[in-house]
Amino acid sequence: MTTAPGDSQNHEPSSGAAQQDSGFPLPVHDMEIKYTKIFINNEWHESSCNRKIQVYNPATGEKICEVEEGDKEDIDKAVKAAKEAFQLGSPWRRMDASERGQLLNKLADLVERDRQILATLEAIDSGKVFLVAYFVDLTAAIKTLRYYGGWADKIHGQTIPVDGDYFTFTRHEPIGVCGQIIPWNFPLLMFAWKIAPALCCGNTIIMKPAEQTPLSALHMAALIKEAGFPQGVVNIVPGYGPTAGAAIANHMEIDKVAFTGSTEVGKTIKTAAGNSNLKRVTLELGGKNPNIVFADADLDHAVEQAHHGLFFNQGQCCLAGSRVFVEESIYEEFVCKSVERAKKRVLGNPLVPGVDQGPQIDKKQFEKILDLIESGKKEGANLECGGSFWGEKGFFIQPTVFSDVTDDMRIAKEEIFGPVQQIMKFKTMDEVIKRANNTHYGLVAGVFTKEIAEKKISSTMTRAGAKWIHRVNCYNAMSSQSPFGGFKMSGNGREMGEYGLQEYTEIKTITIKIPQKNS
Repeated sequence: MTTAPGDSQNHEPSSGAAQQDSGFPLPVHDMEIKYTKIFINNEWHESSCNRKIQVYNPATGEKICEVEEGDKEDIDKAVKAAKEAFQLGSPWRRMDASERGQLLNKLADLVERDRQILATLEAIDSGKVFLVAYFVDLTAAIKTLRYYGGWADKIHGQTIPVDGDYFTFTRHEPIGVCGQIIPWNFPLLMFAWKIAPALCCGNTIIMKPAEQTPLSALHMAALIKEAGFPQGVVNIVPGYGPTAGAAIANHMEIDKVAFTGSTEVGKTIKTAAGNSNLKRVTLELGGKNPNIVFADADLDHAVEQAHHGLFFNQGQCCLAGSRVFVEESIYEEFVCKSVERAKKRVLGNPLVPGVDQGPQIDKKQFEKILDLIESGKKEGANLECGGSFWGEKGFFIQPTVFSDVTDDMRIAKEEIFGPVQQIMKFKTMDEVIKRANNTHYGLVAGVFTKEIAEKKISSTMTRAGAKWIHRVNCYNAMSSQSPFGGFKMSGNGREMGEYGLQEYTEIKTITIKIPQKNS
């Protein structure tokens, strides 16, 4: 039985999934987990350490399957395969750029074919609501593969009019072997974000999915082989951060690392890169993002956007607009409407239609969120709704809203990564700009106002120097064409769009002496 937030009745376990239908998940009891081994050189391998990763369904706490656990030795094997695939004269390096694009489009076709399987894997593995996985994550992943498939034969350099009798031009060449480490909150989407630009540019890859959510990445490995990518071009090694992840970050023959995850781990990766071979690093890390609502905003629209900006994906999103700043004259009404909206969320089995919110990813994250909720209560924030766990199984947390939050509280400073909305009051534009920027993070921000007055919006943008991207009257508006990344401790580099290609190429300058004819 699916119940409303806060009800004490238990929800159905995932084994009671919705019937198979177009746009609905596969019944879990009929679903075979086909791919559980390490994928190197287009072949499936046992782990070198003979250990397994236990993969659990966060909605029930029940084990789904076991996956081979890769460690340093497996990473070494994957690097060897990737290096061989990247050698001059290899099938991958001889391949026309347009053919690389065709392979990415073929992969997109296969993802579309297996969309129902992949969305079901995401739901049982990460707790993501199936319909969100199916219509949001899968749609975005397919678009990303197609977008970069179109770029493959359009990456080119420039001719440069240097002084003297020289012909000078530039080439954009692939970096080489790329280590890519993806998070558990958007397993399939982050997989596409990482591999698509790297393969578009002609690199080879060692991918480590999060230990909590390896299943969609391993299914993607099978599709990569089916699409026709040559051996060694993409290698998938499930494993843990301190072993497989550390081996990638420290490896002397990996030329670049791309990581999405926590700021703490990002620091470790950057240090490892510096202590090894100075490999290039791009990092997409945490955020404590401000969402500013002015008194002239369309109130109902702002409430709805702020709600989705925080509660989307159980609040497990680096973009989450967790610091909602509301102008004083509309503050009480905004809080009231936000609480009403949060109470309408339906928790339960993420495979069942009508459910809005699934579980948090695991016990560690579940306990961290509950601890931060308790800190908000103790430090004097007003708990408007939620504030506790939900159900008898799994890692569900009630949609929680705090008002009267001040900047010095833990919930206002730390990235909660859960369904906890903090609503804060401001009086003036100068005040809110200063407070919005008073954070170590700088990922995204939102502004809601009817009058897009130059002073109001440009001031908010330019003085929010820590913020990379600002959205007016919308939130979570992402696209494959738009670059994404952070300032300060939210990371380095950009993913997506044309800018994302720059992270996967080296620029080579070539100068040729032009011989002079005898007069």
